[in-house]
Amino acid sequence: MTTLFKLVVNVEQDVVQARQRTRELAEQLGFETQEQVRLATAVSELARNAFQYAKGGTVEYYVEGEPQTFLVRVQDQGKGIPHLADVLEGRYTSSTGMGVGLVGTRRLMDFFEIESLPEQGTTVVVGKPLPKRAPTLTASQLRQLQEAVTARSPQNPYEEVQRQNQELLQAMADLRKREDELTQLNQELEDTNRGVVALYAELDEKASSLQQANELKTRFLSNMSHEFRTPLNSILSLSRMLLARMDGDLTAEQEKQVTFMQKAASGLSELVNDLLDLAKVEAGKIEVRPSAFEVSDLFGTLRGMLRPLLVEGTSVALIFEEPEGLPTLYNDESKVAQILRNFISNALKFTEQGEVRVTATHAGHMVVLSVSDTGIGLTPEDQERIFEDFVQIESPLQKQVKGTGLGLPLARKLAELLGGSLSVHSQPGQGSTFAVSLPIVYPHATELPSLLQPIAPLKAAHLPILAVEDHTETLFIYEKHLQESRYQLIAARTLADARKALQQLRPAAIILDILLDGQNGWTFLRELKSDEATRSIPILVITVIDNEQQALALGADAFLIKPVDRLPLLSKLNRLVSQGKAQTLLLVDDDPAYRYVVKQLLAETPLQILEAVNGQEGFALAETAQPTAILLDLEMPEVSGFDVLDRLKHNPNTQAIPVIIYSSTQLDIEAQSRLTAQSIAILSKETTAQAATLAQLRDAFVKAGLVLEP
Repeated sequence: MTTLFKLVVNVEQDVVQARQRTRELAEQLGFETQEQVRLATAVSELARNAFQYAKGGTVEYYVEGEPQTFLVRVQDQGKGIPHLADVLEGRYTSSTGMGVGLVGTRRLMDFFEIESLPEQGTTVVVGKPLPKRAPTLTASQLRQLQEAVTARSPQNPYEEVQRQNQELLQAMADLRKREDELTQLNQELEDTNRGVVALYAELDEKASSLQQANELKTRFLSNMSHEFRTPLNSILSLSRMLLARMDGDLTAEQEKQVTFMQKAASGLSELVNDLLDLAKVEAGKIEVRPSAFEVSDLFGTLRGMLRPLLVEGTSVALIFEEPEGLPTLYNDESKVAQILRNFISNALKFTEQGEVRVTATHAGHMVVLSVSDTGIGLTPEDQERIFEDFVQIESPLQKQVKGTGLGLPLARKLAELLGGSLSVHSQPGQGSTFAVSLPIVYPHATELPSLLQPIAPLKAAHLPILAVEDHTETLFIYEKHLQESRYQLIAARTLADARKALQQLRPAAIILDILLDGQNGWTFLRELKSDEATRSIPILVITVIDNEQQALALGADAFLIKPVDRLPLLSKLNRLVSQGKAQTLLLVDDDPAYRYVVKQLLAETPLQILEAVNGQEGFALAETAQPTAILLDLEMPEVSGFDVLDRLKHNPNTQAIPVIIYSSTQLDIEAQSRLTAQSIAILSKETTAQAATLAQLRDAFVKAGLVLEP
């Protein structure tokens, strides 16, 4: 930041001088005449406010940022502005006209920022980016400009008033010209409006009729579905009783007839249920109940539920790929399952041989659940028709299977209700892929998952990371990214929550979103870096706009663009938290071959590696050397890895050191659970591929807080 000039406002003449200095600086910086007037008017209004309401203040001019911006800070030590929000919204008036100047100033400026505290005064920063045609000013040029302005004597106040009068006369002439143009334009618009009003009236009448028809259809479907359910349930119950021979035996012909009745009633019941669900969705009466669930658990439930749909002796395989690396979903599990059941049942119906494969992938803030088959496929023109109510595509298989033609339309409406979308890719004779893309967190959730409470109790040996983010889904993703690492997320959805958190704890780093709803992240960044208590806390700015240079110029220590994957986030946090600290890894293993292999795998990293040949030596080195992380074998003579781990976690000097288990020991469920609670990761030495071993170790080291890149 380069300060150009600073003016103290003590008397009314200083207000005039503030206007003069603003115009002079704006002219020197290359602003056009109209922009000079706007800047001068805004600054003089703010200076007058400082003089009138706070008996004085300061006006400071400076250039900062990239692209360069001309900024003016007007500061006073008055009593502050009461009802500031009402003033800025134009809802507050007083006998002095308080608030009109601030509202007008904000409209004139490209940048406007205000902070006012009771009995502590008011600070207003306004500005405009330098004209695009103006060259970037060097530090030397800015110093020359500063010297020139400082040496220049202020003009006579009367000359300034005369100049203002000339500007007002010119502005009035321009306004009169525009008024004449507006009068002519208004006449033309008035003629056009008569036709538009008539058209709107007709459209409103048509829309009202359509709405009434839609409401009648929805009411009819809902009432009809409810009325049909009772007799259908009776038919199904009676047919089951007859087939169970509860009232005597049936002939072969009677059994065939009752079976046909039961199938017909089941098909009609399915149709009624689909109609009722559609009616609820269209009427907006269906309720979404989000909860946290794992995709792997959902697949396990569907696998058991849909296995009976496979016809005995069929050559179709139903395959569920095990999801890997997927976050926990916070959405309506039953409705997600309903969508997938529809996809899978359709795929099984229209696939004669081959497979039906169910997969899940992670893409940014979304999870994509797909069902692919090797069935008959669809033509391009049919791929949209299948989402129309009651539409069924003609095919040889269609005559063999029954359906309502409502499953896919209902699936699309449910996907949209959950904040997602549905898509299909297909080719005739080559199969189809139906996919639903869903947000990781239901966007209209009224409650956060329990793991996202604003101030959560700190876990032992974990470093707190304060995330200032108003987007529920992003907070949920950060929480999942930091799980099983040495960090613990502290969520703050507002700047007030963030300030409260900083009063209660000192985070190892701060993740800051700039685009907060109704709040200024840039102001908070300046506040953190100007406060002695928080200046040294590393700040990682993560936002959707690529404004890295501005973030770094205002004091941010690092920058990422949303969406952020787990590895880049952890790597960036590791680098920020470990700045200026030596990165040491302690290998505790009695096998020299394994120690050699690990050292070779880590040869290209900046890590310092310590070695311990047994458990006793490992614990002693951990206590004296205080390594960043420990890689621990379990099977060692005399003092085992289990004993070393227990001693590490019960010693105040070593309990915070992250431990990675690296062993070939076969663990039972109890041992696995105990080690999981005490370590960052559990890796097996049985992995033979070097690339896989290195990938596992790197992932575990990043979780443990190690910086692997030079």
